[in-house]
Amino acid sequence: MISSLISWSLKNCYIVLAMAAALLVWGFINVQKNPIDAIPDLSENQVIVFTEWMGRGPQIIEDQVTYPLVSNLQGIPKVKNVRATSMFGMSFVYVIFDDNTDIYWARTRVLERLNYAQRLLPEGVTPTLGPDGTGVGHVFWYTLDARQMDLGEQRALQDWYIKLALQTVPGVAEVSSFGGFEKQYQLVLDPVKLQFYNVSLMDVMNKVKEANNDVGGRKFEMSDMAYIIRGLGYVKNKEDLESIAIGNYNGIPVRVKDIGTVQMGGDLRLGIFDENGQGEVVGGIVVMRYGENADKVIAAVKEKMKEVEKGLPNGVTFKTAYDRSELIQAAIGNVKTKLIEEMAVVCVIVIIFLFHWRSALSIIIQIPITIAVSFILLNAIGLSSNIMSLTGIALAIGVIVDNGIIMSENAYRHLAEYQQQQSAKS
Repeated sequence: MISSLISWSLKNCYIVLAMAAALLVWGFINVQKNPIDAIPDLSENQVIVFTEWMGRGPQIIEDQVTYPLVSNLQGIPKVKNVRATSMFGMSFVYVIFDDNTDIYWARTRVLERLNYAQRLLPEGVTPTLGPDGTGVGHVFWYTLDARQMDLGEQRALQDWYIKLALQTVPGVAEVSSFGGFEKQYQLVLDPVKLQFYNVSLMDVMNKVKEANNDVGGRKFEMSDMAYIIRGLGYVKNKEDLESIAIGNYNGIPVRVKDIGTVQMGGDLRLGIFDENGQGEVVGGIVVMRYGENADKVIAAVKEKMKEVEKGLPNGVTFKTAYDRSELIQAAIGNVKTKLIEEMAVVCVIVIIFLFHWRSALSIIIQIPITIAVSFILLNAIGLSSNIMSLTGIALAIGVIVDNGIIMSENAYRHLAEYQQQQSAKS
């Protein structure tokens, strides 16, 4: 079969050249499409289920949240393993799927099971899926340079404007905020006044929750006109909270301001985010979606940040804390340079040893064609251009030309023997 293939190739050299040119063009197109990253993504194909139940200890979380979830997620098709961990107030379940499973199919199947497992959890506990990213998906970090704004205002700007805008960038799975204070209304109650007015803490919680709501009424007709009546009850400021009625004392309404004070404050923090020892800052982490091109996602995020920056208050700008595109360009550029240098060295050595440019050309032309075909295979398998894949191609260049050198030397030997035979006959 090999002899027939060689014979056919020699008789149809133009067809072989056309096929090689087509492979070269196809490979060049795949080089442009291939995702670029600095490091290979070796993380497992997993779906993370996160459940929050604040105020409960790890053992309670394990018994009432983690165990029901794990036991109900076991029977999903193509699941390789289910792992879980419980901590104070939080539960994490990691559903590991087979490597060839589509991640979004896996997330859909997990959601189907969570709908069933929801009824086994305590009231008010809702499990959620983690972002469709991986452990190496943190591709870009930024902070806000806004020294004239306090940390609470910076965090509100990040959560309600910048984060929502950056999440619209294609390829971004999530933008996680860090630093600053999350603003909230805080009710500081006086226990002596609670006892005096005979009001419990649960009464305050329930009344405040019920008061912060719009309610619908019915239609009211007057003078051939229909009016829809509704009650407006959403809290807009501290005065609205202070005016909420909790109960009554001798027929007089007891309001929130009668039993305590209302203030604006920040949520409880377990740490701070400091930048280079210059003070606290607020910023965000851009998480790339699974299987996306890191270099293109970062470039798109930077373009979006230029648009978002136009709507920021005066004096507020972005500062880059971590940009993987610099590492990507440096790493890939270094490997590409070494790849070109190695190709040049191999070409020179082949020409020197064979000392026949046509034979050397037939060997050297294999290098770009083989590299182009390797990118076709990289895209087919779903691997990105990174240090590992490009280094493997660089290491294989010597092997690529070996067969051509051997075939050329073998052809030289047969030609030499044939010429000797013809000389002997003459």
